[in-house]
Amino acid sequence: MRLGGNTVLITGGSSGIGYAMAEAFLRAGSDVLVCARRGDRLNRARTAHPQLRVMACDLAKPEDRVALFEWATKEAGNLNVLVNNAGIQRDVDFTRGISELQAGPNEIAINLEAPVVLSGLFVPQLAGKDGAAIINVSSGLGFVPAAKMPVYCATKAGVHAFSMALRHQLARVGIKVFEVVPPAVDTELNPEGRAARGGFKANLSAATFVEAVMKGLERDTYEIGYGMTEGMLKASRAELDDAFVRMNSRV
Repeated sequence: MRLGGNTVLITGGSSGIGYAMAEAFLRAGSDVLVCARRGDRLNRARTAHPQLRVMACDLAKPEDRVALFEWATKEAGNLNVLVNNAGIQRDVDFTRGISELQAGPNEIAINLEAPVVLSGLFVPQLAGKDGAAIINVSSGLGFVPAAKMPVYCATKAGVHAFSMALRHQLARVGIKVFEVVPPAVDTELNPEGRAARGGFKANLSAATFVEAVMKGLERDTYEIGYGMTEGMLKASRAELDDAFVRMNSRV
């Protein structure tokens, strides 16, 4: 995949991995559009990079997904790369019943349903474009689940399966499908859960991770891991099961 000369839409592009990818594509010479829920973060991103085109939207809402598609295709008719990055993570304890699940935002709608729907909306726009690609951001937790955040892990496993199937389908219309598989990265994902774990730090910045991701994209590596997740992509079922036991031994 070429990194420059694209027109790229990145969901969840105002912070974390999405923002680091926006900066990387800008440096490579691509035009970049980003969306996010928080207008203040979008304004901060555009202040740092005035060439960014931004839209505030909540991808949990079906109408906002359609509005994003309409805005992006009107704003940039030559758009050829979609990055499905937006996501949330929550600790949910099912021993307490359904109360915690219903008390916060819908991980399934944002993490899994939105990438599926947006891919469907944008495929006709991308088909036939030079360098057309969809980049889905999953997680190492889709391969080795953390029991404290079961819904998040399930959605990321779904993104992995969806990416595999979509890659096979869209090869017929010339759209490459990449999956980016982050390990733990120091972002604002699940601040409550990180605080409960003593202010968990991964010691991996989004910028460092994305630097490796961009090299993988350029090499047409369709599943891009880093560190621990690089091993997960090649692991046997038995190795993944062992990793699950080690990860959750204190839960």
